[in-house]
Amino acid sequence: MGEILLPTPCLYIVAVSSRHDDAFQWAVEKIAAASSPCALKSPFFQFSETDYYEPTMGPELRKQFIAMQDLIDPAALTQIKVQSNRWEHDYSSGAGHPETRPLNLDPGYLTLGKLVLASTKDHSHRIYLADGIYAEGTLYYKDKRWQHREWTFPDYRREDYHAFFSRCRNYLKGQLRKGPSA
Repeated sequence: MGEILLPTPCLYIVAVSSRHDDAFQWAVEKIAAASSPCALKSPFFQFSETDYYEPTMGPELRKQFIAMQDLIDPAALTQIKVQSNRWEHDYSSGAGHPETRPLNLDPGYLTLGKLVLASTKDHSHRIYLADGIYAEGTLYYKDKRWQHREWTFPDYRREDYHAFFSRCRNYLKGQLRKGPSA
């Protein structure tokens, strides 16, 4: 029988997508107020791999990743995704933008070996967590680089994303070395 151990804390990451500058600022402030200050921010990436979101979010979308300072228990992913969906609704109903979904928040977590994203959509490769939320192992770290799965979204295969996730991985390593008080 295997010994049951608590998981190693992980890095809370959110992909923020919009075409509105104020949406990014609002999202970072909201997430930081609910968790911890932002430790790392990616540059803004043009989100051009698909036009799937254009009918509800408009054209010329950008994506930015933020990683929060305090590490989290991976079991918190369900509550985090439920909350991020509420924030999307709150922003869309109060921001006054013409799009029905001017902000998209995709939370997840990063460990030394993987990037996991939360979803409200079931699929053959997603694992049900609770409260209508699923988890997807989107990337894994092997041979000193990020590698994708057959189901990984095209934008998450980008080397510029991987460069940011490597920065996050290095930050996580440093936080884990500091121990529980980090």
